[in-house]
Amino acid sequence: MDLEVTRALRIPGAELSWRFSRASGPGGQHVNTSDSRVELSWDVAASGALSEAQRARLLARLAPRLAAGTLTVAASERRSQLRNREAARARLAALVREGLAPDAAPRRATRPGRGAVRRRLEAKARRSDTKRLRRRPPGE
Repeated sequence: MDLEVTRALRIPGAELSWRFSRASGPGGQHVNTSDSRVELSWDVAASGALSEAQRARLLARLAPRLAAGTLTVAASERRSQLRNREAARARLAALVREGLAPDAAPRRATRPGRGAVRRRLEAKARRSDTKRLRRRPPGE
């Protein structure tokens, strides 16, 4: 089953690799007998679904998460394997979407307006007066 990341990008199901194991955590005896933990892997470096620019961007941006060019996500928070599969698919799609997203526009430096400067100075003066009035009078 294909994984739709964006309208323009769809990862073929044949490129996804699944592994199942026993999960830890709640579930009682059920958790000791069922392979409900899911690991979903996708080889970014060898994927045919990506253009060269997309591949380079993902390899650069997801470098800390990649192992030999493969992106792996795990899900074990649900009790059923089916729900964990859905969680893993959603997590992988979100990571790829985030990795492909364009960089944010650089921040433009701005200066505070005249009104903001005036209000800040008035607040400082009020605070200064408050502290001055709390002081012990001289000679006391």
